[in-house]
Amino acid sequence: MKQEPYIPVSAVMTRTVHTVDSMATVRQAMEKMAAAKVGSLVVDRRDDKDEYGMIVVTDIAREVVARNLSFDRVQVYEAMSKPVVTLDPAMDLRYAIRLLVRQGLGRALVQGGDRQMLGVVTLRDMVLRYAAAQDRNGGGGAA
Repeated sequence: MKQEPYIPVSAVMTRTVHTVDSMATVRQAMEKMAAAKVGSLVVDRRDDKDEYGMIVVTDIAREVVARNLSFDRVQVYEAMSKPVVTLDPAMDLRYAIRLLVRQGLGRALVQGGDRQMLGVVTLRDMVLRYAAAQDRNGGGGAA
């Protein structure tokens, strides 16, 4: 039996996390996305007992553009997803990929044991990293 490479989520995640307040307008969120050249922002928690949210371009398309609403009148909390799927930084990439695929998601938040935000990981980055590891090991495996 072929040994699958172990790659932790932490090896692929982006540690720079761009955030936005839930009370910001969608236009303000889009400006932050454009400036940072990212397709998503993590929505800050109100307190330690709250959960993180996330707003992605598809949320804006679905909740604002498709409904013909104003970017200046819709606030982030009205368009975001909350709670977000979170991954443990030590989770094997294969299982993280499976989880996101089953949930129909393109990204997840990486949280430490203390519920602190450590980074964000995208399905794209995980699949590319996993494929590169497979190529180095001389074969394709099932993810």
